[in-house]
Amino acid sequence: MSIAKLSDLADPIKTPRLVFKIGSSLLVGKDGEVRNVWLNSLAGEISEARKRGQQVLVVSSGAVALGAAKLGLEKGGRGSLADKQAAASVGQIALSGLWAQLLSQYGLVAAQLLLTLEDLEYRRRYLNASATMGRLLKAGTVPVINENDSIATNELRFGDNDRLAARVAQAGRAQAVALFSDVDGLYDRNPKDPDANLLDTIKGVTQDHHEMASGDSSSGVGTGGMTSKLQAVEIAERAGIALAILNGLEDAPFRNALETDTGTLFLPRRHDTARKAWLGGRQRMRGTLVVDAGCAKALLEGGSILAAGVTDVRGNFTRGEPVAVETDDGDRIAQGMVEYDREDVDKIMGHRSEEHEDLLGYSPRSAVIHRDQLVVL
Repeated sequence: MSIAKLSDLADPIKTPRLVFKIGSSLLVGKDGEVRNVWLNSLAGEISEARKRGQQVLVVSSGAVALGAAKLGLEKGGRGSLADKQAAASVGQIALSGLWAQLLSQYGLVAAQLLLTLEDLEYRRRYLNASATMGRLLKAGTVPVINENDSIATNELRFGDNDRLAARVAQAGRAQAVALFSDVDGLYDRNPKDPDANLLDTIKGVTQDHHEMASGDSSSGVGTGGMTSKLQAVEIAERAGIALAILNGLEDAPFRNALETDTGTLFLPRRHDTARKAWLGGRQRMRGTLVVDAGCAKALLEGGSILAAGVTDVRGNFTRGEPVAVETDDGDRIAQGMVEYDREDVDKIMGHRSEEHEDLLGYSPRSAVIHRDQLVVL
């Protein structure tokens, strides 16, 4: 049985494990104060889900906003990287204590898990994080997860908790993600337009959907807008995970959205293997291979990337590192783990397999990226 409608997110058979993502603007008001009434209602909803037989992981923003308020930092603590790291260091203590208090009222134990981009980009660390989440859930806790902004740098961070939530759903083996926002869902144009229509169910994000989205966060304290949410959807939909964008402004936002059937539900587009889902969700590429039309057609039909079809190479990478795959028009169509160092790809690109041994000086591998290490986007 698979998820087909919003109400399925409260079905313990179809959705035994669920991720709630809460942004800074919902947790902390513009005055820097915690929205306690709203958070109490959400904690109650987590308790209700547990009573239904569902396990819940929480991806919670708010550390930077809370810390900035305590330290009196300008721009919500986002004026510089140093300010942000300092704000996160102070705010993370407050945030974890807040969740522990909220959940304890319902007899639930909160567990804290701080992740960096690299914790989910490298396979061994990803599997470790996955095992930790599984053990915490088995122990009956509610894992509360956030990016470790106190040490994350601009180059090595998710940048928003929407994509983090999708990756947590993968690692935590959840069936669905509920992203709480300040709008009802994805509209076909700016929701301030009186003619805007809410899209209720979508299977497969397209370029048209991206053009409908805005990259802005209306609150001024968050980092994610609709663009980041659609990027999160693309990670989830390839891994067989449903994702819903729901209005989080009302008290008891989950129940309210499901009872009124209001929100946008993105259905899974396919069900990649666990390894391919992890690979497809990786964000930091080490380089780019540009391929011709024939190679692009072959990989879209399930083939590997052969050197003869590579027309250009960018970036510095070594064997086993992730690279993006683009067409001559600049469209990214895949990503995968490359079988050669950058220097060797330079030597063999555009050449047929029988020429490779002479060019390299050693027996060549079967492909530049083998299909088993390749994910079509």
